[in-house]
Order: sequence, then structure tokens, then C-alpha cells
Amino acid sequence: MSLIRVDENTGQVPSQRLIDEMTVLIGEMRAAGKLVDTGGLQPTAKGRRVLHDGKLSNIDGPFAEAKEVVGGYAILEAADLDEATELTRRFVAIHGDEWNIECEVRQIEEPGI
Repeated sequence: MSLIRVDENTGQVPSQRLIDEMTVLIGEMRAAGKLVDTGGLQPTAKGRRVLHDGKLSNIDGPFAEAKEVVGGYAILEAADLDEATELTRRFVAIHGDEWNIECEVRQIEEPGI
């Protein structure tokens, strides 16, 4: 899984160029069987955290203490971490110089059931 981290306080929205290139990349990766699912997330202002610190509690967003938040994800089908990293690098590269994003690549645990 590739977790896309963004600074949601910039107010930045994708350009038409980025939307067009992302559409092509997503199509290519799906056709190659490398992209299982992808999506963006609403801002933290529309979210809630559920905490457990001896008792359950909720905190409504926005979460001011978190400058960079997970803004989206991509579930990839890759042979290993190197291939997943290369697929993620393709995604990051099309953002060009106008975006400051970071992606974290992690393997999804198989169910132990």
C-alpha cells in the first residue's frame, strides 16, 4: 500500500495536467494488473479520530497538530518492495515541481485467520 501524505493546509488543488496524467497512469497500472484500488481522502476537518487511552473518546477534525496527513492511498500488486517503490515513484513523479508530497510504501499484512 502506498500512503500519500500531503499538507492539507495549502489549499492546493490538482491542475488539469495532473488530472489528465494521473488518469493515464491509473489506466496503465490497472491494465497491467498492478493497481488494485486507489482513492483520495476528505480533509481532516471532515473527519474524526477515535482514541483509546483507557477509555474510548472521539476528537473531531481538523487536526491542527498534524501538518502532513494521509490524503490518499493506492493498493498495489507488486512482487516485492522494490517493485512497489518503483510504481509509487511513477505516481510521485507526475506531480512535478508544483506539489510537495510524500508517499510511504508498506506491505499489507495477510489475514492470520
